[in-house]
Amino acid sequence: MVGVKRWDLFTVINYTLLAVFCLMTLYPLIYVLAGSFNDGNDYMRGGVYFFPREFSTASYRIVFKDDRLINSLFISVMRTGIGTVTSLFFTAMVSYAMSRRYLIGRNGYYWIHLATLFIGGGLIPYFVLLKYLHLLDSFWVYIIPSIFSVFNMIILQGFFRELPEEIHESATVDGASEFKIFGMLFIPLSAPVLATVALWNGVGHWNSFFDAMLFTNSEKLMPLQLYLMKLIKEADVLTASSPFIPPQMKKQFSAQTVRLAAIMISTMPILVLFPFLQRYFVTGIMVGSLKG
Repeated sequence: MVGVKRWDLFTVINYTLLAVFCLMTLYPLIYVLAGSFNDGNDYMRGGVYFFPREFSTASYRIVFKDDRLINSLFISVMRTGIGTVTSLFFTAMVSYAMSRRYLIGRNGYYWIHLATLFIGGGLIPYFVLLKYLHLLDSFWVYIIPSIFSVFNMIILQGFFRELPEEIHESATVDGASEFKIFGMLFIPLSAPVLATVALWNGVGHWNSFFDAMLFTNSEKLMPLQLYLMKLIKEADVLTASSPFIPPQMKKQFSAQTVRLAAIMISTMPILVLFPFLQRYFVTGIMVGSLKG
């Protein structure tokens, strides 16, 4: 019959392997989610695999009772928002300039940029540079060093280069400046690839904690990932001696369920955001593979 899909042996095996792979990928997240919402003492008995056996939100309440969480969450949100927008703007601006054939010395600029991907100055010179720039123990140490990405420039440059040249020529004839052509024409036409680069930048900023460990000492500048990493390491001490935990609540959670709750808090924003950017992400990847 027309329209009826034929299921041969290869299709059955293919779908079975894909289903097993998806389950293997999703199960750790399901396990963490179930454990984080389970009663702590009951969780220590084992046997919690897919669903909470005794539902409890005590572990999340313990995490959110710490005032440092709100501050670190604010720092991560500000870092992700400002860092993504600024990096996207400056990287796209350089990419647009590098995509213009009439740019004098374009090939030389390209190879200089490319060399920075393979040749680094080392951690100590980088630290000294940040010190002389007065970026240590500053919020801007999260933003300025990552304000431009050579890898993302290559992706965006490939897309800009493949846009019809007639668009640029028509706008130039109408008297539009380069900034106007870039902002009013090329940026709107590049939404898929810009959304893809924005997602990469956003995830990178949200998950980053190593630079905070190296370049900041103040707890007021601690991002969420660094706070949660410390919380995971110090969960045993926190649950045993924290003064803001009521005695009756201590029976409803354990150090392990607090760790699981912290993991879910750190991953949930990205999981919520990704479906909204998925269609742009897929389109941007395809565009990059075809036009890069």
